[in-house]
Amino acid sequence: MRDEAEHKADGEAVELGARRRRDADRVRLRPRVPRTPWVRAAFALVFLCGVGALLWWHGPHWGSFADAFAEVRWEWVAAAVGFNLLSVVARAAAWETVIRAAMLPPHPGFRLVFSAFSVGLLANAVLPGRVGELARVAVLTRKLDGRRRGLWPTLVGTVFAHRVFDLVPVLIIAVWVLLTAKIPDWAFTSLSILMAVGFALLLFAFATARQHGHTRLEGLGTLKRVITMARFGLGVMRRPVPAGLAILGQFTGWTCQVFAVWTAMKAFHIYEGLPAAGLVLLLMNVATMIPLWPGNVGLLQVAVATPLSVSYGVAYARGIAYGFGLQAIEASVGVGIGLIFLAREGLSFALLREMPGAATAEIPERPSPEEPAGHEPARARVPG
Repeated sequence: MRDEAEHKADGEAVELGARRRRDADRVRLRPRVPRTPWVRAAFALVFLCGVGALLWWHGPHWGSFADAFAEVRWEWVAAAVGFNLLSVVARAAAWETVIRAAMLPPHPGFRLVFSAFSVGLLANAVLPGRVGELARVAVLTRKLDGRRRGLWPTLVGTVFAHRVFDLVPVLIIAVWVLLTAKIPDWAFTSLSILMAVGFALLLFAFATARQHGHTRLEGLGTLKRVITMARFGLGVMRRPVPAGLAILGQFTGWTCQVFAVWTAMKAFHIYEGLPAAGLVLLLMNVATMIPLWPGNVGLLQVAVATPLSVSYGVAYARGIAYGFGLQAIEASVGVGIGLIFLAREGLSFALLREMPGAATAEIPERPSPEEPAGHEPARARVPG
């Protein structure tokens, strides 16, 4: 028996070594991007020059643009900031519900979940590639100290589930907008396709959801590992009460965002109804769905101003100014509370840039046959 156990352990060691060599080969094949301050400054300068040239040659009448900012009503700006803050609180509460359904006790408190969620908003606002989704997982893992095996993949799964629950209020708002708002033909087609894709994704997520079992992530490829973690997080969809509470939290958050867009309209003297605000909210989320450059600045403003100009007769310059103001209002909430909680958690931007990906985060290794039964497994390594 001992010889058989030693042979099995040797086989697992060889398999682990081969997997690590394959991972190292993939890392070596990745193109090296210079990270010196001068190179980053050069990239930023090129980006700013490109956006500036685009706005200069294809932008609005800049005199009217300046006038729109000069006439801003700041009491409505404050109201928009307040609605955005309420939206963040509601969405964080929805994520806490998903976490409680996916994890065994003890659960993280709302204060810790809100802190992690805020750091994630900051990372998404200032760093490329949606780093914030994993930054919030890393904050929770640091505080929970990795005391439980599989904590990292479980929390990554809850992020997937939290995003899937976004589809329910998005579909409801899209139907409402299609029925009540003045929509250009191109936007009507785009929103119809968005609804069909969202509904298909929601059905697929429910069909593939599973409760957390004993499936191991060691040895799985990148795609299979990500899908497995997502299915664990989506297991909450098969529990009606937690799923309903999470959807309610997400719906409350999106409703607050509609009112934030509407009050920001009033700040820029755009006196249209809530359906127009819903249309703007959907189109700005479509414009920022894929981060082509920081904030998709320029593209977002065009996505906001064009339907307002075509369907509602709003001056294009005022629509562009409103787009910049709306993006600044949303960023001020995410960056503001994110900086507060980033300092509270003792993190830095350097650590945010080094957050491990969902597919590359290390998974705790199984104890060898020689280890005692009560030996604590190695923890997944998380920066910080």
